[in-house]
Amino acid sequence: MKESIFHSLYDRYHQDVFQFLIYLVKNRGVAEDLSHEVYVRVIKSYERFQGRSSEKTWLFAIAKNVAIDYFRKHAVRSAHNFDAFNWETEQLVSPMKSPESLVELNDEMKQLLGALEKCTGDQKMVIIMRYFQELSISETAAILNWSEGKVKTTQHRAIKQLRELLTTSEETEANHYES
Repeated sequence: MKESIFHSLYDRYHQDVFQFLIYLVKNRGVAEDLSHEVYVRVIKSYERFQGRSSEKTWLFAIAKNVAIDYFRKHAVRSAHNFDAFNWETEQLVSPMKSPESLVELNDEMKQLLGALEKCTGDQKMVIIMRYFQELSISETAAILNWSEGKVKTTQHRAIKQLRELLTTSEETEANHYES
């Protein structure tokens, strides 16, 4: 792999890949380590990249796989954290409650991220990719190796669940202040 190609990929996508990993693992230090692993895999496998998808889609697929590998290893090391990865469906489920940067977020974002933690691994992944990383439906489908229809359905269900969770949260908060 030519050094200029690597630097170009790194410069264009590093921040997006890093943020994606933070949303998945909820830990800045771990996300930094995983981000480095993504680029190690890029160097090792770039010669096999055939261009059937965009480089960005390819990088996010690698990042997703690095995160899955992390959750697998983490689950093996920590028996009480087997919910970090669902082996049957290969669903990512975050083992930690919030990222370090959560403190800096406003209340609405905290509520949204809290509600997102209650969604399924698939729903969480789709919402992160579509709205936090601003990937298209086709890019998300390519990364997850799903049909576009499955991405749309999962996104619709996730939004519906988030809406219900956030509405319930607002009602609970309003009742608390009325008491």
